[in-house]
Amino acid sequence: MSTNNILFHFIAIRNAFFLEVSIGITANAFLLHFHILWFFLKHRPRPTDMTIGHLALIHMVMLSIVGVIAADIYATQELWDNFTCKVIIYLHQVMRGLSLRATCLLSILQAITLSPRSSFLAKFKHTASHHIMCGFLFLWVFNLSISAHFLISTIATTNHTSNSLLFVTKCCSLRPLSYLPRYTFYVTAIFRDVPLLGLMALSSGYMVTLLCRHKRRSQHLHSTSLSPRASPEHRATQTILLLMSIFVLLYLLDCIVFSFSGMWWKIDPVHLCLQMLVGNGYATIGPLVLISTENQMIQLFKSIWEKESKLLLVQE
Repeated sequence: MSTNNILFHFIAIRNAFFLEVSIGITANAFLLHFHILWFFLKHRPRPTDMTIGHLALIHMVMLSIVGVIAADIYATQELWDNFTCKVIIYLHQVMRGLSLRATCLLSILQAITLSPRSSFLAKFKHTASHHIMCGFLFLWVFNLSISAHFLISTIATTNHTSNSLLFVTKCCSLRPLSYLPRYTFYVTAIFRDVPLLGLMALSSGYMVTLLCRHKRRSQHLHSTSLSPRASPEHRATQTILLLMSIFVLLYLLDCIVFSFSGMWWKIDPVHLCLQMLVGNGYATIGPLVLISTENQMIQLFKSIWEKESKLLLVQE
């Protein structure tokens, strides 16, 4: 491949990445703003509403940090010191872990919400809202703890010719790891996430079973010529199932295609940008899916707009 073709692909991937980050930050800010308004207008929000708002906050912070990292790789020439490198890389890893765990929590909470009264999960319906804030606190403490090694392994460096360092940005690199610690790190990270993916699969399978059962009952109650509208609860479940599918697909793509390749060769800027594009795709696609399927969001902003329009007319 010629140098011009490499440069063309590099610029195209870079522009796509910055576009993804811009759209993701805007969509998550919009989603977070909605759930803050919903929290104040609705005194007892559902645990899933609070979790979606929490997830939007995580993704907004994560994409903002990714934008700063990308700016250091492709734009600015400003040198970062050790402290800046450690904080930025550490926070990025914390947010990535929180994204996975908050998504898993959302899936479990929706399964509890959808469960019938005769189900074992039904007894958690009333207690979930009381313990949700404790769950958020636990997630933050846990992720801040397990990502602490990045505060040690991340260093500021301007010498990118050294093969002993793993390139992260123009200014930041990771300390060299021998083969055994490197393999141990990757394997530990995967096995730490596999149980969460298993919980997501179990809760998603449970929700699919409940939806299929409800559909069969609806067919008995309604004639085949009629297609009864799904309840808001079921529409929310379908949306969350779609989110789970997108997350798992992008997570597996990130792990198999990109993360494993980092064990075999040094990551160059093009490879890193492509990895970041895929790795942060869920943080951008997720809020867009939620916004497009949330009728309450449209109705809320429509009512606020109508009230403001009426006030302006009265003042005039």
